[in-house]
Amino acid sequence: MFEAVETLKAEYAELERQMAQPELHSDQANARRVGKRYAALAPVVRTYDEWQQTGDDIEAARELAHEDPAFAEEATRLTARRDELAERLQTLLVPRDPNDDKDAILEIKAGEGGDESALFAADLLKMYLKYAESQNWKTEVLDSAESDLGGYKSITVAVKAKGTPEPGDAPYAKLKFEGGVHRVQRVPVTESQGRIHTSAAGVLVLPEAEDVDVEIDPNDLRIDVFRSSGPGGQSVNTTDSAVRITHLPTGIVVSMQNEKSQLQNREQAMRVLRSRLLAAAQEAADQEASDARRLQIRTVDRSERVRTYNFPENRFSDHRVGYKAHNLDQVLGGELEPVITALTEADLTARLEAVESQ
Repeated sequence: MFEAVETLKAEYAELERQMAQPELHSDQANARRVGKRYAALAPVVRTYDEWQQTGDDIEAARELAHEDPAFAEEATRLTARRDELAERLQTLLVPRDPNDDKDAILEIKAGEGGDESALFAADLLKMYLKYAESQNWKTEVLDSAESDLGGYKSITVAVKAKGTPEPGDAPYAKLKFEGGVHRVQRVPVTESQGRIHTSAAGVLVLPEAEDVDVEIDPNDLRIDVFRSSGPGGQSVNTTDSAVRITHLPTGIVVSMQNEKSQLQNREQAMRVLRSRLLAAAQEAADQEASDARRLQIRTVDRSERVRTYNFPENRFSDHRVGYKAHNLDQVLGGELEPVITALTEADLTARLEAVESQ
């Protein structure tokens, strides 16, 4: 049972040896990769070691029970503990999303509903920023386009963990199920007769790609520069600092205009482009490899409506897992952990069922 863990233990020991070598830290990208893998394997190795040790302790307790009946109770307690460890180890060994240890790029776009949708996009942004703060993550606005009433037509934010997070605690692992259409029901500030309107905003969550994840040929890029614009289309500076990058083979287009420097906007655009290319490559790989796709099953089609935020009833609903709570004010204040936990557990259940059915 769990024979495969011995191979992981050998890999863990090798990573530990590498981390002790000073030359590893001269290459920050490689050091980060090794550190992430080491952190991912640590709970597997710890749980496996305790599972093995508990097995030895059970045998010893059963032998001693012949002389002292108290050890029979100890053997029973240890057996229950070993079963718990076996269940945890089985969960840890379920194939994970390969991007779960990555930081995230979060894009929020206003949808149906005009100015009200843009204001709702701003509410979603505040919600995610508050949640990121509760997780001790760093956030950086890469690009934004404001609406006339102070909302956002679109905004792109990088969310980064501090240090090396435990498996399942990285920004992408936590936020990936936020992707989809979010619907709001409330009385808009522009509504004079107090009628409830429904509008929507779209959320896209991408794993932030590193240079080693995606190789981009400069010849595949068309880079255009233009003058930045603000609400209403007016120019916000007098230089051509905004940048639009088109990846010719895929047709993916990324525009950035937040920074005053053309170089900075170009760097931010390349960050987003790498992340979109990584996501596209992963999706293509999943479609081509049906076996891998079954192991990476999702509980949701991210193009569908995923949430409803009902202000009159203070109700928050996630339609994928049937989650419902009447604490919308707290959710918008960043208390997202309960619904994220529900979505993560549903995804884990689907993965376990996929493995067991093979």
